[in-house]
Amino acid sequence: MQIKTTQLGHVAWCETTAQQLAPQDFAVDGWRDNNAVVGQSKGRYTTWFVKTANSDSSQTWVLRHYWRGGMMEKFSRDAYLYTGLKRTRAVAELTILETLYQEGFAVPRPIAANVERFGLWYRADIIIEHVAGANDLVAYLSHNSMTESQWYLLGETIAKFHQRGVYHADLNAKNILLAHGQFYLIDFDRGELRTPHPTWQQANLDRLLRSLKKEHAKLTTLQFSQQHWQQLLAGYQSVNPI
Repeated sequence: MQIKTTQLGHVAWCETTAQQLAPQDFAVDGWRDNNAVVGQSKGRYTTWFVKTANSDSSQTWVLRHYWRGGMMEKFSRDAYLYTGLKRTRAVAELTILETLYQEGFAVPRPIAANVERFGLWYRADIIIEHVAGANDLVAYLSHNSMTESQWYLLGETIAKFHQRGVYHADLNAKNILLAHGQFYLIDFDRGELRTPHPTWQQANLDRLLRSLKKEHAKLTTLQFSQQHWQQLLAGYQSVNPI
């Protein structure tokens, strides 16, 4: 990872990124002015999909600002206490993604992170490459069913992340993508690389199960059942028995 110091803070980018970025590249307004915004995803806040104009080939990137949630959102929507560059949410997430991407794990290619300091506080953004042709698990299961082998493969995929010590702070159905027969994990905000242990691994699985049940309760046509979960667990246990 390379880091450039700017007037306001720092821009970090990965070795796999062909170009250096400036703080203004993390603001959607500039992309919109160039007619380069090609989509958006609305959850609690909006994530933007932007098209680059590289001379070699264009790419679609995902631009995400870090917003607070929970009780702290009432005090500040996007300001975080600065305790060091590597501990900022953007650089920490970028670092995990770069490590996993270089090791061949199914994660989006990391591009860059932006950290802007003001006094004791900072705001941050991250850019990753869009996984072409991907649907999150909720969107996919809303219109399609997965085969037994696909549920098994999903379990194997999660188990391999866990074996590597990847703790995902929010392993839910919307943070799992399916593209061209492969599952990807996304959104590693507050994630960690830690020593593998059954306690946090089981907690990750429990969180995913609660997420799938919640989504099924909201949309009863969602193609998920307890049998599907048992197929996922079989795949998981084949790689990482806990």
